[in-house]
Amino acid sequence: MKLQSLVFILIVLLALSIINQAITSSDWGPVDINDPHVVDIAKFAVTAYNKRNTVGKLAFEKVISGESQNVINGTNYRLTLSARQIITVQKYRAIVLEKPLVHFRNLVSFELINA
Repeated sequence: MKLQSLVFILIVLLALSIINQAITSSDWGPVDINDPHVVDIAKFAVTAYNKRNTVGKLAFEKVISGESQNVINGTNYRLTLSARQIITVQKYRAIVLEKPLVHFRNLVSFELINA
């Protein structure tokens, strides 16, 4: 009886692990770069970057391309955007996690694209 209970618990845990992995590992899909919500996410990324970076503030220019990925309770946005620093415009890649149900956004990464 103990062995059957242990096997049952292991099967349930394995099933839950597989379901959790399937939910959290969805593929990236394209976003409409002209969607006001996507533009707002990109502006948030630049603003959050400026708060972290005390030297050389950036000004948002436009979204060049982007993808989104559904995760538990939210969405990851991977955006390529252009931003201006004084007179120089450069490309950056930002990843933002948004959880709209709890009004949460987090800048996961923000990096200059060399090209």
